[in-house]
Amino acid sequence: MTDLVIIGGGPAGMGAAVAAYESGIRDILILERDEHLGGILQQCIHNGFGLHRFGEELTGPEYAWKYEQQIKEYQIPVKYKTMVLSLSPEKEITASNAEEGIFTIRAKAVVLAMGCRERPRGALNIPGTRPVGIYSAGTAQKLVNRKGYLPGKEVVILGSGDIGLIMARRMTLEGAHVRAVCELLPYSGGLARNIAQCLDDFGIPLKLSHTVVQIHGKERLTGVTIAKTDEKRRPIPGTGEYVPCDTLLLSVGLIPENELTLQAGIPTDPVTGGAVVNQDRQTEIPGIFSCGNVLHVHDLVDFVSLEAEIAGKSAAAYIRGQLVRECSIPVFTDDKIRYAVPQKITRLEDTTLYFRVGSRYRNVKFRVMGTGNGEHSRNVYEELYSVKKYRAAPGEMETIKIKKELLSGISELKLILEETPT
Repeated sequence: MTDLVIIGGGPAGMGAAVAAYESGIRDILILERDEHLGGILQQCIHNGFGLHRFGEELTGPEYAWKYEQQIKEYQIPVKYKTMVLSLSPEKEITASNAEEGIFTIRAKAVVLAMGCRERPRGALNIPGTRPVGIYSAGTAQKLVNRKGYLPGKEVVILGSGDIGLIMARRMTLEGAHVRAVCELLPYSGGLARNIAQCLDDFGIPLKLSHTVVQIHGKERLTGVTIAKTDEKRRPIPGTGEYVPCDTLLLSVGLIPENELTLQAGIPTDPVTGGAVVNQDRQTEIPGIFSCGNVLHVHDLVDFVSLEAEIAGKSAAAYIRGQLVRECSIPVFTDDKIRYAVPQKITRLEDTTLYFRVGSRYRNVKFRVMGTGNGEHSRNVYEELYSVKKYRAAPGEMETIKIKKELLSGISELKLILEETPT
């Protein structure tokens, strides 16, 4: 029996392990399928990491190294090149590696920190052949930054998420010509700073409301046809434009790796694809916690680490029998806000809600509404707290901190977005 098993050795897994250790737990084991810790950070050689968490600007490998040093200092064991095959509701883990074959581990608590993967071409239904030259943006990033290979010279990027924007700059710096970044939506899904630093600074055009409708080439990609899209995200007939290129990079979304979550019977959120959790990041199965991009996709790794620390400390409290549930307050959102995490509050304490809007807005007010008993009427939502913001966009995570005194007597919370006059 192991006190705490953490599945995944990326920033979330390492952050949870360090937090649990500093909370007094010593019997910790990290299971990592790669040959090193750090996850995707090891190929993110650009800077911009660590400003919130460490107060300094770091590259991805530097950020990971800071946590790796703590893992080594605390002598937290790690099983590398280990694939977790299954997780049961009783917290029994089946895994395999070359040295031990297939083995099982029973844990008092488990932290899920498996991260996310990129959405592939197969999910897009783009007509055309299957030539060489089509990559996910993350695969291209690994080829360039870790392998020293340049995937191509004439590049089109589909999708304006942060990794697509960063790779537009990276490919340009390596000598490639990025002809355009196409985005299906009328706005970018990336951070505003990445649009400025990765596209505007290099004169790379961002074509909003555009998508790839045809792939050309048999052995090697020779070009793509792009077209404008309407308000329902459908290509507009007659707007097709052929763009010659030898490389197409796909930056079309990230999918949390929640196969183990589903296998354990843990309820998931239909929007995030991650587990339903409370403010401790505990799932509906007591003793199983979730954090990082496997829970919901974050903008900044700093926020992944902060969330992982919550999960690690909470797992430590659970192992000691100190994690109690005082209430059960579900958190809902209106149709302008895509989701909120946590989805449930189970203890009266200061709680931060993390959420994303579904479109671009200016001059908005976020209102936290509550209904309950006592001074709060049942079935009638009353405003508990509100905050105004100049702008809100899907590519940037929003947060609201709710003081514990506001939660007293509340049976439901609802987060709504209200557009205010300019």
